[in-house]
Amino acid sequence: MTTTEIKSRPRLPEWLRIKLPTSDTFSQTRNLLDELKLHTVCESAKCPNHWECWAKGTATFMIAGDRCTRACGFCAVATAKPLPLEADEPLRVAEATRRMKLKHVVITAVARDDMPDGGAEHFRQTIEKVRELNPGIVIEVLVPDFQDSDASIENVLSANPQIFNHNLETVRRLTPEVRHRATYDRSLSVLKKVKDKRGKTVFTKSGMMLGLGEHEAEVLEAMRDLRAAGCDILTLGQYLQPTLKHLAMAEFIPPAKFAEYKVRAEEMGFVHVASGPLVRSSYHADEFGAASATC
Repeated sequence: MTTTEIKSRPRLPEWLRIKLPTSDTFSQTRNLLDELKLHTVCESAKCPNHWECWAKGTATFMIAGDRCTRACGFCAVATAKPLPLEADEPLRVAEATRRMKLKHVVITAVARDDMPDGGAEHFRQTIEKVRELNPGIVIEVLVPDFQDSDASIENVLSANPQIFNHNLETVRRLTPEVRHRATYDRSLSVLKKVKDKRGKTVFTKSGMMLGLGEHEAEVLEAMRDLRAAGCDILTLGQYLQPTLKHLAMAEFIPPAKFAEYKVRAEEMGFVHVASGPLVRSSYHADEFGAASATC
């Protein structure tokens, strides 16, 4: 980060300041990911929690490369022509999961609009390899919209992930500016199709970033739209501008407001809600007991 960037950004409030880890587990996680040549959304998306998560021995694996075909205004993942898929990547993710002794793993990917199936088959293979080496593990996928393709959605579901996550990211009004080449209704459609196809055999999950200039009424409307699509789990977190080239943050949302939104979401019927300034899609994902909960 440059001196200019530091001076140009608003000072972080106390509730967003992060303590760096002191345990050896952080470096062990870093070394394992390097050894197996794996990408994580923790690094690629500049997640503020990656210090904590790696220090706990957890990570969100990002498959299908680290180059995205979209250029969303909020996301720090590089936009460039993607490289060919690596056939052995599913096995490497599975091996990392085994060595880390994870009971809950989150697998995400860049958008691969250059591929007919959007990378769905690669998701399926990765899920199956992870389960093969880790019987009993809870598998959560955080997927792109696959252009709302029924075939791609079904292909991922055929591997039976317990949690199917696709983020709405923001309210309807701000979607064109925040999510290039994605639409609000398409995301809702993806989540609804999953629920229609699998019902209570899979949890659906979605998340939104706050602090982009949305109004409370719009946030509540988005929550209602997600519930109407059958969404079970909701995450709400503070948007933080990753670089000066990305969308500017409009405001810091105080913890009390996140707590209020959590109560409102639970009243709407979400079975699990994580709402707080540092919450991200997969932050503390293992705290939701998918193995014992009911959709």
